[in-house]
Amino acid sequence: MIKLENIEKYYANKGLKNYILRHVTTTINAGEFVSIMGPSGAGKSTLLNIIGMLEEPTYGLYEFMGENITQLNERKRIELYRNHIGFVFQAYHLIDEMTVAENIEAPLLYKKVGSAERKSRVADMLDRFNIVGKKDLFPNQLSGGQQQLVGIARAVVAQPAIILADEPTGNLQSAQALQIMELFQTLNKTENMTIIQVTHSEANAAYGSRILNLQDGLIIK
Repeated sequence: MIKLENIEKYYANKGLKNYILRHVTTTINAGEFVSIMGPSGAGKSTLLNIIGMLEEPTYGLYEFMGENITQLNERKRIELYRNHIGFVFQAYHLIDEMTVAENIEAPLLYKKVGSAERKSRVADMLDRFNIVGKKDLFPNQLSGGQQQLVGIARAVVAQPAIILADEPTGNLQSAQALQIMELFQTLNKTENMTIIQVTHSEANAAYGSRILNLQDGLIIK
């Protein structure tokens, strides 16, 4: 599903290269649950953003579902992102002016899903994540855990092939964090959804089937 070969990310300044990622080579298969760990500044979020097509590598090969991403134009990359990738952020990134239901519906509008289908999918997400009673509330009326549930519902509603999660429990209390991680595990095991998460937590990383350890931009075996 995902193939990375010799991925590098650096910024040149007066002839010097400031490396964020160096020689990152790995393969992630469909249905895996992979955790990316490492100290602050190791390049974890940058790697996730490259996989999620939010950033481009400076050098190297990135293949996603058979497509060479490094050779695609921006329009094609956006199309792949919208059709196949769901992103879950530490800071939730919900739209403050939209209700819970409208936030969940937003990705379906981008994909031009018909009105009846949108309503059906949103209703399914509200029921599945047990937030039917919150559908008309705005993000600032929710707890952190509830906001993250909405964020995950928004990521899942478009039926992506892969979920990318950047410190998804970083702002949550332990009980809420446990709920979110168990939800990810269920999505992975019962729906075969590929999940890649960045985390500082060894407990969270243990939910994955494999751990990629990054240090100074390198994968440490």
